[in-house]
Amino acid sequence: MNSLNDRLAERLRQIRIERGWSLQQLADASGISRSTLSRVENAEVSPTADTLGALSATYQMSISQLLAPIEAPFTPLVRRAEQSVWEDADNGFSRRVVSPPSGGLSAEVVRCELDAYQMISYTAPSVPGHEHHLVMLSGSLNVTAGGEEHQLEAGDCLRYKLYGPSRFQTGVDPASYFIVLV
Repeated sequence: MNSLNDRLAERLRQIRIERGWSLQQLADASGISRSTLSRVENAEVSPTADTLGALSATYQMSISQLLAPIEAPFTPLVRRAEQSVWEDADNGFSRRVVSPPSGGLSAEVVRCELDAYQMISYTAPSVPGHEHHLVMLSGSLNVTAGGEEHQLEAGDCLRYKLYGPSRFQTGVDPASYFIVLV
């Protein structure tokens, strides 16, 4: 188990087993098919952003918490080459953990890239009420959070607490942005 995908598959299997859930129980709770969960846990496929979002909501863990044990331990300085990157090639989405959370630290910074004409939707937040600060670096992004739709351009910052579903959608241009989670 050397690849990130293999380590992630094992991590997701461990969380499910620690909670005493069968694949069917997890499928029922998350809305993800049992076959998809099995394929993810066997590292046959990499989970999509939607799948990770649904699992994090079901487990009441942030996506970074799902990924944290498979990443390098906390150090005060994390060089770009050492930052964990997860990609959802099917949806043209990449997620780079710029400052992995650890110890008593609560905030984390994640850099996201979403290709043109893509949409990522989450049915529920991983942690209800989690505060987000989304800072647009380039491109444009339509964000729906808390039932409100926001059109963001480079330099804009959207601050919100997430309680319900959310959606991130690009148009003709790809989007690059930071999300600071507090």
